[in-house]
Amino acid sequence: MNHLIKAEFRRLLATRMWSGLLLVAVLVGGGMMGSMALVGPENFDPPMPGLDTEAGIRSILGILGYTAFVPAAVGTLAVTSEYRHRTAAVTFLFAPRRWQVLAAKLAVYGAVGLMYGLLLAGTAAAALFAVAATRGVPLGLPAGTVLALLARIGLAMVVYLLIGVGMGALLRHQVVALCVVIGYLYLGEPLLMMIPGVNVLYPVLPGGATASLTGFTYVADAVAEQLGSTADPLLPPVTGALLLTAYALAASLIAVVVPMRRDIT
Repeated sequence: MNHLIKAEFRRLLATRMWSGLLLVAVLVGGGMMGSMALVGPENFDPPMPGLDTEAGIRSILGILGYTAFVPAAVGTLAVTSEYRHRTAAVTFLFAPRRWQVLAAKLAVYGAVGLMYGLLLAGTAAAALFAVAATRGVPLGLPAGTVLALLARIGLAMVVYLLIGVGMGALLRHQVVALCVVIGYLYLGEPLLMMIPGVNVLYPVLPGGATASLTGFTYVADAVAEQLGSTADPLLPPVTGALLLTAYALAASLIAVVVPMRRDIT
């Protein structure tokens, strides 16, 4: 098993995906957070609470959570590339126990997701604290609480990468899988929030579970205001974390079980 994990790491390091992913983590984490903090949420259109309020801090951290489609897309590409370039057949020829190959992929890309999440959270924290200090704006939450919320977002990114791996194993076709994953996360869930009767499901969807970790209610409240209804309450943070863990386990199970006997040609 160890040699398969090492081989998967070598395969990953032989591509530009890993370096590109880390660069994106810095740009999204430090760049996006720094830009939002520099402009100030109170100057957004529409305006949001400022950094000196708890709602303002939770809002910009929640917006950061909406970038989860990036690791999800990477996880999808990691699996579908094997089928697109026909390397899966060679891999399974040299390692006929497919479950071991798939488990090695999960281990490697789980580690990659963790690196992405840590880098995203770390650069976001550095940018937020630096800009707030430069502007002379006291943050609406203690530094320890902000770091804890960013750590939760970082761990959520691991879940989304594994969800992408599971969807890639299930759909296989790269373009279709990417459209489904990115389309659902970027457009699907926001649209579901606008459908009366269906929007009650939002708190138990991946986006709702992620929002519960940071208490990010801005989007749900805005949609409810437009619909003239009351936003459904988010899950408690612990329940949201457990639900995201369940999504990660389900995606991992799909990634291992589905390709076991499927024809890969």
